[in-house]
Amino acid sequence: MKNKRLLWLFLLTILVPDLFGQGAQNIKINEVLTSNTANLQDDYGDRMAWIELVNTSFSTFNVRNMFITTDRSVLDKSMSAPQRISLMCPIPAHEKMTELSGKQHLLLFLNSNPAKGINHLNAKLTAGQAGWVALYDGNGIDLIDSVSVPPLQPNTSFARTEDGSSQWVVKAAENVTPGSNNTSTVAESKSSRLKKNDPYGIGITVLSMGIVFTCLLLLYAVFRIFGSYMKRKQAEKEAEQKQRRKEKEKTVEGLKATKVAGSDSSREVYMAVIAMAIKQYEDDTHDIESGIITIKPKHSHWNNLKQ
Repeated sequence: MKNKRLLWLFLLTILVPDLFGQGAQNIKINEVLTSNTANLQDDYGDRMAWIELVNTSFSTFNVRNMFITTDRSVLDKSMSAPQRISLMCPIPAHEKMTELSGKQHLLLFLNSNPAKGINHLNAKLTAGQAGWVALYDGNGIDLIDSVSVPPLQPNTSFARTEDGSSQWVVKAAENVTPGSNNTSTVAESKSSRLKKNDPYGIGITVLSMGIVFTCLLLLYAVFRIFGSYMKRKQAEKEAEQKQRRKEKEKTVEGLKATKVAGSDSSREVYMAVIAMAIKQYEDDTHDIESGIITIKPKHSHWNNLKQ
């Protein structure tokens, strides 16, 4: 029984540090910003340099008691572990935020005071100058990850093209992604490419003037065509009105002629009617009578009654 316990203790002594070391290797420095004038603010409203760690695996790993340093002297192999640790900034233990789940990020502020919070470290990075950042294991001996940072413009960052990728690029201010995934499509902004390809602005000036003149020509063509169309429509309208006036004049003249002709015909009709009336009167006239009424007696039964 005792031998089994010793065997298990031996196996744990060998395997646990190895498993821990394998998990630590999945933690990478993912993005660094050295000059912060308009980027991320801390809980106190201050802007300072920062680094971003990422867990590239799908399993959870706690980065507590690991170290961040910006002092290259720790690379001296003759230096003892305590001497090396004295030049490093520990990531605080017993904090929930240090437990990184798969693909999770952790943001740490540099040039700060650890009393402000667990994500504030006093490791130094000088704005606008080249620097170096390293992540050490909790023993202060094993180097987990490191990166040499070139001089950066304000609010630009030095970042991996993708989370955990081996390639690094300088990201423009509008493409910086603190606390979120890096992408390979944000290495250089459109404005940066434009400045690189056209440093004196000649191309953009010619392009702008060409666009302006093209728009003016299009407007001229549109108004010219529209003006011609309206002019033709006006001419057609005037011609139609003129034709209507002519037809109206012809109609009036025809009415006048009809009226005159009608007056002469009516006179002749009246004369014919009068002549016919006179003729009929003459034909229908009776002989003149004397006006004497002759009454002839007639015998009736009334005469008998009278007698």
